[in-house]
Amino acid sequence: MDKGLQSEGKMIDVQQMIERNKNKKSFGERIEKIIPFFLLLCAAVSVLTTVGILFTLLRESIGFFSNVSLVDFYTGTSWSPWSGEYGVAPLIGGTLLITLIATLVAVPLGLMSAIFLSEYANDKVRRVIKPVLEVLAGIPTVVYGYFALTFITPMFQSFIPDLGIFNALSGGFVVGIMIIPMVASLSEDAMNSVPNALREGAYGLGATKLEVVFKVVLPAALSGIIASIVLAISRAIGETMIVTIAAGATPNLTFNPTESIQTMTAFIVQAATGDTTFGSTIYYSLYAVGMTLFVFTLAMNLIAQYISRKFREEY
Repeated sequence: MDKGLQSEGKMIDVQQMIERNKNKKSFGERIEKIIPFFLLLCAAVSVLTTVGILFTLLRESIGFFSNVSLVDFYTGTSWSPWSGEYGVAPLIGGTLLITLIATLVAVPLGLMSAIFLSEYANDKVRRVIKPVLEVLAGIPTVVYGYFALTFITPMFQSFIPDLGIFNALSGGFVVGIMIIPMVASLSEDAMNSVPNALREGAYGLGATKLEVVFKVVLPAALSGIIASIVLAISRAIGETMIVTIAAGATPNLTFNPTESIQTMTAFIVQAATGDTTFGSTIYYSLYAVGMTLFVFTLAMNLIAQYISRKFREEY
């Protein structure tokens, strides 16, 4: 009798375990069905945000181009919205000047930093230098702007006496410093992905360390390096606070880095924080300039993706 009760008790326990496992499995299956929809929603947020931004820019830009000719906007050489002059060329020229100076600063310094961290530094040195280098990416851009205005400009004025307080040289130089971590970090990752077998094969053929770096590692990591440079240039094009503080607010169509200029982002800040009437042509010009900036940034990102795919090396 006792054995029968024990057997019956065991049967009940087994059935309970089976039911519990079924419930757990059923709950897990429901979670498995929900998770893909949740992940799709997360992915859709970024897409919908981009679509929303593009829709807003297009809608407001149409209001601007209904009053100002598209040809006059992109071919005009005088930008003075408060006087009715809407030639965006000075803003584009100022943006390109700042970007050119920043590129000349960031690419050599960032690339050489990446080469040192990837090929020459030991683990102890790398653990110290890389975090310090990446701290530059976390500094607020407004701090960079005042650093350019109060330190870099006076330093340059000791070499260039005619340099004004607001100038493109200081702004572009500090923008270049700001994007160094992007070039260095992404380029180092690209060089670290190069297989050691390529390096060892070059050493086996009698190549020196420098020859391995410039004739083996850099060509093998070319796609990642170029992509990092293009992305850094895109970041420089969209920089706002540094150029607003250090480069001035004078929309000159000039490529003289010692003069005060104004970029597209600097004008957006100036007009958005000034006395701009809602619905006016000046108000809509903000979106027209923003649309132009959006096209520039989108083009740079597409170029980076194209270069990355075309020159990618698979090992």
